[in-house]
Amino acid sequence: MRGGSPWTALADFDFKPSTASVTEELRRVHALMQLEQREDQAQFKLKNAKASIQERQRRGLTWFPVTITQEDIGFGGKLVLEMERPASQQGLHLFQVGRNASLFGAAPVQSGDPPTLHGVVTSVRRNKLQLTTTKEALPDWVLDGGRLGIDLTFDAVSYREMDQALSDVIGARGNRLAELRDVLLGARQARFRSPHVDDLFYPSPLNESQLAAVRHVITAQDVGIIHGPPGTGKTTTLVQAILETIRRERRVLVCAPSNTAVDLLTEKLAERGVNVIRMGNPSRVSDLLLAHTLDARLMAHPSYSKMRAMRQTADQCRDKANGLAPQNVRHLGFEARQQRQQFRDEARQLFLQADDLERYITEQVLESVQIITCTLVGASNRNIRHLSFDTVFIDEAAQALEPGCWIPIAKGQRVILAGDHHQLPPTVKSEKAAREGLRETLFEKCIQRQPVTACMLNLQYRMHEQIMAFSSERFYGGQLQADASVREAGLEAYDKCFAPDLPVEFLDTAGLGFLELTIPESRSTANPEEADLLLQRLVQLLKPCDPEVHREDPLTIGVIAPYRAQINCLKDAIEVHEQLGGLLQQRLLSVGTVDSFQGQERDIIAISLTRSNHSGDIGFLSDVRRMNVGMTRARRKLLLVGDSSTLSVNPFFKELLAFVERIGGDRTAWEIVDQC
Repeated sequence: MRGGSPWTALADFDFKPSTASVTEELRRVHALMQLEQREDQAQFKLKNAKASIQERQRRGLTWFPVTITQEDIGFGGKLVLEMERPASQQGLHLFQVGRNASLFGAAPVQSGDPPTLHGVVTSVRRNKLQLTTTKEALPDWVLDGGRLGIDLTFDAVSYREMDQALSDVIGARGNRLAELRDVLLGARQARFRSPHVDDLFYPSPLNESQLAAVRHVITAQDVGIIHGPPGTGKTTTLVQAILETIRRERRVLVCAPSNTAVDLLTEKLAERGVNVIRMGNPSRVSDLLLAHTLDARLMAHPSYSKMRAMRQTADQCRDKANGLAPQNVRHLGFEARQQRQQFRDEARQLFLQADDLERYITEQVLESVQIITCTLVGASNRNIRHLSFDTVFIDEAAQALEPGCWIPIAKGQRVILAGDHHQLPPTVKSEKAAREGLRETLFEKCIQRQPVTACMLNLQYRMHEQIMAFSSERFYGGQLQADASVREAGLEAYDKCFAPDLPVEFLDTAGLGFLELTIPESRSTANPEEADLLLQRLVQLLKPCDPEVHREDPLTIGVIAPYRAQINCLKDAIEVHEQLGGLLQQRLLSVGTVDSFQGQERDIIAISLTRSNHSGDIGFLSDVRRMNVGMTRARRKLLLVGDSSTLSVNPFFKELLAFVERIGGDRTAWEIVDQC
């Protein structure tokens, strides 16, 4: 289970880094983080700030023009706008839930810069998106009838908070943060207390592997890791560990790098009836989740109406003061100026009192809560900045940049990490920073330098044992087992009409001349002929399934490709295909990159490996963790399509092809071509 880190080799000689070497390492991480920020900002400016509206549109950073189709008041009295772009503009874009964005007016103004209204994207679907703004009313420039657009904006807050967190952990001396730093980075031995027979209280259906992980969390005094390979129930286990922890501790902090992961944990915990509050902007708009936001809890407080009334009265006083002011204030008489000042003073005093009452209500609500959930950067939220926690849980820690993890860790007495370092790594935009170590996560460092901190879940409930087998051997030391419920649950088990079927199949295009194409504008790669072949094979696979038979559990299909250009090829072909296009509309078939399928699963996963050339160049297909994620999304059938002569140059794919041949899953594409 150890990787290729130089620390692993040192660990074999019982060597541990010193506090001095650990702080020096963190200084290097700090420098790499600053490099990443500069690169991120430079890319953003290049793509957005200096480009025309049309260019920003082409790059997916802008919608223009947009029409406000609906206005609502959200939690906290903030304005929520629903916007729509013209149906003719259906190109790809980068808007997604949780991203910062700003509404802008395209009409020229005297200042030279267009007016903007900032907010967070809280919903995106086709040509509509929802922006939760920072204001309680629309500014005048939005109402003047000018053309409007919406831009993605650069967010420096995350970098500022990560910068501060790294400075704090580097400078920590003689406190709990210094101890946790040294344990996580291998300079101090992790400690565990002896388990007790009656340790676990909450009734649960966990298996032995999962129960062992929960006990591991309970006994960890400094750091514990739940290592969850695909399909092993990591989230279920983590939720159970959190429930057991709040039996023993007053309040815990639960974090993850993405809003989606935080939302999932919040919903799971809320379903178990615990007192949980979600800080920040939830990306999932569900009644259950919204009821557990801080804004909702504030609105439910008995003193909220009093605070709201204060602010309304303050607004009225301010409006009265403004109503007394003509174009030139000097034209006001003495009494009018006195009255105007009186209204302004009264408004200011009421706003201050309302703010004080809001702080009091917030403290009361947070004082009673058992679990606070947020993103890593959300742990610096002003409402919880002063709080400390007995335990900090970080889910998806193997996808989180190390500097981000230190933000919540600084608030805790102990740390529990959950994730899988053999799946997707964090995104790093600076190639230099990635190459020099920024992509290595705190999760990886700890599990390699302190193996005793990790407990791996080994029973998976997702996939047929043959789909699981290669990943188990290649990434998990052969320790994964398939539960009896899925061990032989291929397409044949779903319906006898699919018999006989191969759970893992590699369709080899070698010799057909299906060479890749490079798209110069995007530097992306496509292989249209391979895309067509994959879809032909999918149609063949589905042929025995009678479309007239409506089942409660229809087959779900995921089509994955490593390159955006290949995805576009596949989507274009599927949309005009009678059978597959129908499945797409019914949302039984989806197409995307590996990243878009992270955390998901489908009955059938078909992967177009795309690369086919005479030089054996496979590009970022060589990031084998992405392949691990892609292959382990499949429940019943894994279909791989690619050129063995190109792929086998890489040792990983050479092993994969040998495995497929060993289980009898290799087929030549000539068979499919001849049948069509």
